[in-house]
Amino acid sequence: MSSGLLALLIFSQLLLAGSQIFLKHGVNLTKRRPIPWMTAVMHFSLWLGAMILWFRLWLGFLQTMPLSKVLPWEGIGPVLLLIGAVVFLREKISRAAWLGMVLISVGVFLVSLS
Repeated sequence: MSSGLLALLIFSQLLLAGSQIFLKHGVNLTKRRPIPWMTAVMHFSLWLGAMILWFRLWLGFLQTMPLSKVLPWEGIGPVLLLIGAVVFLREKISRAAWLGMVLISVGVFLVSLS
């Protein structure tokens, strides 16, 4: 696998995780009174844009690569989302979740070697 393709696979998963962070921020904004509509619309727009770009990249991967090489990269999405939840949403994550993240990462690495 070329380094450019590897970078695109990682970027696509960053887009997927980032889009979920934007969605969570947008949903949280709708709980405020008065609702900050411009900020909420901006977050929902960023979510939609990131999801569209991710989907287009993912379709390209599925068209040009074997499924056995593409699908394991879905495993790092939850890992990136967990890290994003800690960094950007200031969520507290249990030790079991961190352990799961490590196991997922090792699994993705091992499958990508085959």
